[in-house]
Amino acid sequence: MQLTPEKLQQALQSPKPPTADVANETSIEGLTPAGVLVPLIQRQVGQHYGYHLLLTRRAHHLKHHPGQISFPGGRHEEYDRDLAFTALRETYEEVGIKPSKIQILGQLPEHTTITNYLMTPFVGLVDHDYSLTLDQGEVAEAFEVPLSFIVNPANHSLQSAMFQGEKRYYYSIRYHDYNIWGATARILVELSKCLAPYTHSTTA
Repeated sequence: MQLTPEKLQQALQSPKPPTADVANETSIEGLTPAGVLVPLIQRQVGQHYGYHLLLTRRAHHLKHHPGQISFPGGRHEEYDRDLAFTALRETYEEVGIKPSKIQILGQLPEHTTITNYLMTPFVGLVDHDYSLTLDQGEVAEAFEVPLSFIVNPANHSLQSAMFQGEKRYYYSIRYHDYNIWGATARILVELSKCLAPYTHSTTA
């Protein structure tokens, strides 16, 4: 079965709730809304077509999450008409992909961060001929990962660490020299769960 954009939309219509064992349940009261984009690009893999995921590495001088792997996106501003608009606006500002090059397919469950944001991830299909213009003040680099690697549960590692005197659990996904972890990995695990019925017998 080919994982078409239509199948992706169908998979995202009924997303599963956030993963309880890593969500570190927190009240959402007082959290700052944010919208992020989970960008997918259709690529030819051999004689088949599959998808790649575009990720960024945050600049090392940033106050929050320096050097970490993340999605393009950011805080919701008053002039944003909705969180999907926020995700598209921030994507253009951070990596230079115009909103006209992105088709929003659906969204995943909200996720909280230790920096008190409530993130809503939107899955978007990016034109394969996109070009990047990185905001060096925020983004150190951007790179692609095959979606087939991300949705493989064998690549999801559940780890733990002490934070402010409390043991917390988080997912880690290692791809070459990149360590994708925290909220970014948690969102990718949720995406994997949504796509599981469609990716067991398809080239992702």
